[in-house]
Amino acid sequence: MLNELNHVIDYIEDHLTDDLSLELISEYAGVSDYHFRKIFFYISGMTLSEYIKNRKLSEANKDLLHGEKVTDVAFKYGYQSIDGFTRAFKKWSGFLPSDVIKKNISKSFPKLSFIITVKGGNNMEFRIVDKPAFYLVGVTKRVPMQFEGVNSEIVNLAKSITDKQKKEMHALQNIEPYEIVNASYDADADFLKEEGDLTHMIGILTTEDQVSALLEKVPVAAGTWAVFPNEGSFPSMLQETMAKIYSEWLPSSDYEVINAPAFSFTKMDEHKKDYAYSEVWTPVRKR
Repeated sequence: MLNELNHVIDYIEDHLTDDLSLELISEYAGVSDYHFRKIFFYISGMTLSEYIKNRKLSEANKDLLHGEKVTDVAFKYGYQSIDGFTRAFKKWSGFLPSDVIKKNISKSFPKLSFIITVKGGNNMEFRIVDKPAFYLVGVTKRVPMQFEGVNSEIVNLAKSITDKQKKEMHALQNIEPYEIVNASYDADADFLKEEGDLTHMIGILTTEDQVSALLEKVPVAAGTWAVFPNEGSFPSMLQETMAKIYSEWLPSSDYEVINAPAFSFTKMDEHKKDYAYSEVWTPVRKR
């Protein structure tokens, strides 16, 4: 996957003055658009569209230094108006395009290059599980994105579960993992930037389709999940594992992530404060 990432970076460099389609870039990488964007974000720390915008404006800065007119540079990099280019350039650099020409000042954003870095020699433990079609059944709420720390909205959702809802969930539960899971899906478009909301469910997995109005039911197609057990401080260890799945395991594996619900469960240690065993179930397919 790292080779594919570097090929894509080269492709972007060769087409900075073209209308770069994010979907076409993912096709060039030979993986799904969903998979590529998630991998790119977790490794680079920015979205693919942010990277392209930064590279375009960096090259525009160079062209202005070389004496090209603001109008020509704006249209060269795909901006429909001078005002649009000026606003974007000012937001990115902190100064106007005309300042580059008049004061010979500049800002740069270099091309990325992805390399393999071995950290500590630790292997990620995982197993591959094929599952038949099933339902996620439980209580749901739209909650804000949050990649670190405890999400208070999810805590409030957990507190809202009634005894009747708990009883029905336990009665329906009939497929691995036999635990109360946390599942997230239907994220807003800016989920990779930790902006917007997603639907969070606290519930169980079942093959039963008769569910009362007390609970939500989400059908999940048959598929494959990569399962990552982890143990340690909660929730930091769980969140660290999730990040490593996308930044370390997926790029070097033969799998790509698919757009299906991911879920996890956590069992707190009764004898150690904020210590837990967790499993992260990530939907994948062979590349």
